[in-house]
Amino acid sequence: MSKAQSTEQERSELLRIGQGRVLEMIATNTSIEEVLGNLVLVIESQLDEMYCGILLLDDTSHVRESIIPNLPAPFASSLIGLSIGPKAGSSGTAMYLKEPVVVTDILQDPLWDDCRALAIPYGIRSSWSMPIMSHQGDVLGTFTTYCKNVCQPTSVETLLADMAIRIARIAIEHERSQTHIRHMTHHDVLTGLPNRALLEDRIKQAMLYADRYGRAVTLAFVGLDNFKLVNESLGHKKGDQLLKVMADRLTLAMRRTDTVIRVGGDEFVIVLFDQMETADVIMPTLQKIRDAVAEPVCIDGHDLHVTCSIGVSTYPSDGQDADILLKNADAAMHIAKELGRNNFQFYTTEMNTTINERLSMHAGLKTAIERDQFPLLYQPQLDLRTGKIIGVEALIRWQHPDLGLVSPAKFIPLAEETGLIVAIGDWVLRTACKQNKSWQDRGFPHITMSVNVSARQLAEKDLVQRVILALKDSGLEPHYLELELTESLIMKDVEQAILIMRELQALGIHLSIDDFGTGYSSLSALKHFPIVRLKIDQSFVRNIPNDQNDKAIASAMVALGHRLDLKVIAEGVEREDQITFLRDHNCDEMQGFLFSKPVAPKEVEALLQTQMDREAEGTN
Repeated sequence: MSKAQSTEQERSELLRIGQGRVLEMIATNTSIEEVLGNLVLVIESQLDEMYCGILLLDDTSHVRESIIPNLPAPFASSLIGLSIGPKAGSSGTAMYLKEPVVVTDILQDPLWDDCRALAIPYGIRSSWSMPIMSHQGDVLGTFTTYCKNVCQPTSVETLLADMAIRIARIAIEHERSQTHIRHMTHHDVLTGLPNRALLEDRIKQAMLYADRYGRAVTLAFVGLDNFKLVNESLGHKKGDQLLKVMADRLTLAMRRTDTVIRVGGDEFVIVLFDQMETADVIMPTLQKIRDAVAEPVCIDGHDLHVTCSIGVSTYPSDGQDADILLKNADAAMHIAKELGRNNFQFYTTEMNTTINERLSMHAGLKTAIERDQFPLLYQPQLDLRTGKIIGVEALIRWQHPDLGLVSPAKFIPLAEETGLIVAIGDWVLRTACKQNKSWQDRGFPHITMSVNVSARQLAEKDLVQRVILALKDSGLEPHYLELELTESLIMKDVEQAILIMRELQALGIHLSIDDFGTGYSSLSALKHFPIVRLKIDQSFVRNIPNDQNDKAIASAMVALGHRLDLKVIAEGVEREDQITFLRDHNCDEMQGFLFSKPVAPKEVEALLQTQMDREAEGTN
């Protein structure tokens, strides 16, 4: 074997070993700079008096990385940030044209007009580049060879460059894939925001800064109000669009040093960096968050008005680690929701007790129906002219095994929020219909059964079918069932509500508006509601006849109802002077403690029996 053959064999072996080493580095996730640097050295080992380099392109058509290990560092650095173009040297032009570019004499070739001064100080005279292309046809960078003599590439040098760009493409695409996987692991797929996986790290970084400079960290736990209703009424696709809008708004409203994180569903956490530990300083920021969320959103022709509830905790006063701070901010946010939503609450130690009770109540609600813990009480409704019972309103209570009798004011909002109200509402509807049919079958007067419908139930697409099934199972005729809807519930989506109401009306079911006067319905909308009764809210009854304003409102509601050919019933009647006023102003019906509190079925039966006995005596 000749010396030349021996040298060629050694080079081939070095190339094989070098290739294997580079591929192994790719497989073991070695940094892209180290992988490409080694690839360049492997190729250079096959060449004489030539230097190689790899330039990487960023998303803005500028060189972001320059890996040229055996030319002076200032030359490699001078290439970073250069724009690609038709006269951007060998590399810049190759990336611009997406094809190989050969420059045999840099001093003469016009392709180097804009960057010749970068090469001359280092004696570089010729250069040829081949673009590194992704499988999708995008430019990733270039593999470039530099020579201090005027020359052009040989066939061997071209083959080596071809091999280099194939391996470089594998390395770059692998690195991009790993970066994408890491991003997906730590970021929310829908909004692109950091997710829970990054939350603890961001809080810890902010805490370290706070410790070093004597500052504070504030967590704002943001929950969108009634987001589930958007999902259920408009669909999850619209809900996702709304979440994207909110994510963008929250990000724009915060400083670059703050971090907005989606922790799941309709909840976000904002890590406010470098804060002062005083509530008044943070309030403008909290208001800024509320304002950003509250701006109207138009999605596919639907104008949505969203609010948020915010819970606030601060390091170090409200917790010494990320988990406790997050837990406390979450607790404060839930208190904000319980206090009526669309507000913010600062954490206090008392909130933990409230939240633990709430969690216990939520767990209990899930099994309460199965364990028959919901007694249904019935409050009689009277005709003010005859004094006869003409109906009852079904009112749920919870006989909790540990807490005793729980008021609906405590558990219904939680049931609404968690969606359990749908199952509970179904149970109330079925039970109430069966109870009314049972009274009828036993010879009691045929009266109307009023059942409340919640916002969540109205949002269910199969509400009408659920009502039909309850009537069918009980055998109750539709005109003995009345469904009560609040005006604020109807006004969330008037057109949809009216469609559902008309379907129910067509079945023969009576409809009424509960708590009339406390919402914001317009008279123009009211006249389109297919209802038979208005119920005057007890807040307008409580102070009549002493309060002149309440007297005026109550009498106006009665007159309005009659002009619309509706019956009017007043609730919360507790005194004789109230009933006298209502009679004098021609109110049709009443319910309240003056006649009876909500009672068990047997007590309703006793009241009906007394009424029947009196009627029998009157006919004798």
